[in-house]
Amino acid sequence: MTWIVEDHLRGQPEASVALYDRFVELLTSVGEFRSSPSKSTITFKGTHRGFAGARPDRRGLVGYLDLQRIVEDERITNVSPYTAKLFVHHFRISTSDQLDEEFLGWLREAHAVGDGAHRGARHP
Repeated sequence: MTWIVEDHLRGQPEASVALYDRFVELLTSVGEFRSSPSKSTITFKGTHRGFAGARPDRRGLVGYLDLQRIVEDERITNVSPYTAKLFVHHFRISTSDQLDEEFLGWLREAHAVGDGAHRGARHP
């Protein structure tokens, strides 16, 4: 089966879909990306690799960000090393005010990873 974004949105609470829409809006403000839906999540990819993923669920928005540092915050539910230079940060968002300027900063960092920042590549 080929998955599309709408498969993840269908049947989810309106508030959760609104959180997903806000996440994508913030990500769009950061730069270009492409989305790649799969059975488990919607992955967002830069020019070099995937850097984030998200999907609405019954309690809000769940997802992950690939960052070059460890972030400790109540929205971050788990952090694990992915490579020597990358850490996968799983998050849960339950209210729109949690998608704030700090979260936007993390999205910028993750987007840079998608464009190869962790490899020393130049990015805008």
